[in-house]
Amino acid sequence: MSASPAEEILDVVDAHDRVVGQLPRGEVYARGLRHRCVFVLARDADDRIFVHRRTAAKLVFPSLYDMFVGGVVGAGESYEAAALREAEEELGVTGLPRPVPRLKFLYEDGPGGRGSWWSWVYEVRCALPVSPQAEEVAWHAFLPERELEARLREWPWVPDGLAAWERLRG
Repeated sequence: MSASPAEEILDVVDAHDRVVGQLPRGEVYARGLRHRCVFVLARDADDRIFVHRRTAAKLVFPSLYDMFVGGVVGAGESYEAAALREAEEELGVTGLPRPVPRLKFLYEDGPGGRGSWWSWVYEVRCALPVSPQAEEVAWHAFLPERELEARLREWPWVPDGLAAWERLRG
């Protein structure tokens, strides 16, 4: 039996993205400690963007929409390795090309939020048929960028994904 997501060990980092400790994800979230995340924008062969609604069981931002796949970077894991791992896991594919790094920023969740996380944004081309993880993804589709932009005003989105999208589109 595998450990729960809350038990996964994460690197805790400082304002300069230097590791200052390691703790279980649940404790990192509960204490609002700075950690590392990756965001991967997945485009299909027709240049449409993978969009999904997170499941209600997610620890962070349950049931909200996201235009990125990704997640936390495990203790001792590189951003690059986490980007590929998370993209393949969430899309349900193997053999993706290495995601291309686009930008890095520090996301601050604001007062009463879950803290802050250093975030690398990547992009990957996924020409493979996807089979997203049922425990991660409640609904998904590849949307043309114009439709995604229209949905930004209609659907509830994860705030860190919106922040990453705005910076990417910047």
